[in-house]
Amino acid sequence: MMSKVWFITGVSRGFGREWTLAALERGDRVAGTARELSTLDDIVAKYPETFLPLRLDVTDRDADFAAVQQAADHFGRLDVVVNNAGYGQFGMIEELTEQEFRDQLETNVFGALWVTQAALPILRAQGSGHFLQVSSIGGISAFLNLGAYHASKWALEGFSQSLAQEVAPFGIHVTLIEPGGFDTDWAGPSSRHATPNPAYDPAREARNAQRGSVKRGDPTATGTAILKVVDAENPPLRIFLGELPLAIATADYESRLATWREWQPISIAAQGN
Repeated sequence: MMSKVWFITGVSRGFGREWTLAALERGDRVAGTARELSTLDDIVAKYPETFLPLRLDVTDRDADFAAVQQAADHFGRLDVVVNNAGYGQFGMIEELTEQEFRDQLETNVFGALWVTQAALPILRAQGSGHFLQVSSIGGISAFLNLGAYHASKWALEGFSQSLAQEVAPFGIHVTLIEPGGFDTDWAGPSSRHATPNPAYDPAREARNAQRGSVKRGDPTATGTAILKVVDAENPPLRIFLGELPLAIATADYESRLATWREWQPISIAAQGN
């Protein structure tokens, strides 16, 4: 199998770092972005010929386009574009400020959109390519205290499903990666928190206790799975990472279907003819 060229955002930690290392270790080439290039020094030292470090804040549209073009110029092509940069915004809906909500969308939605748009002309010209859009089980279900985060991931899911239909004729694939709980710093240093309203403390404490009892996955184990996805002849539009997401999705969608069916007579009556 020919080696691939990757463009991955947010490689300083978590999934982005693990997938970068998995790709490099098997002989692929990677352009990896981070806000602070010093966080990539160890990768540069180990893979000086096959790793291109790029400083990037994905909320800067012009910088996104420039970084993608620089990567394509450097390596001569792009095969896999991974929109991984993002963070979790915690806060009940009533607690969130306008700026907190906008910032969440700027990074998790618009950052991915700009990188996607920047890469599309390159992949279309090649007649091949694969977008990996890092979503979450929170992109198809929702829990309290994460409304802004869910809004961002549901938006990513929506535009990526449309994208998959639009680019299929050009030989381009799209896969939404939907992890469950993993032992990353997503809920730690990478996260942001709204100022809490004491009225919601009981609900927040109950939810935190529930989250604390969930077994979390090992992010280092995800690299092999991601390589299988990008090497597949017919990769999936969506794939879960971890055991728990399927159970959450099954319960959620069964509940939705039951409600829609129960109210179908009213839905039909609303049609008016």
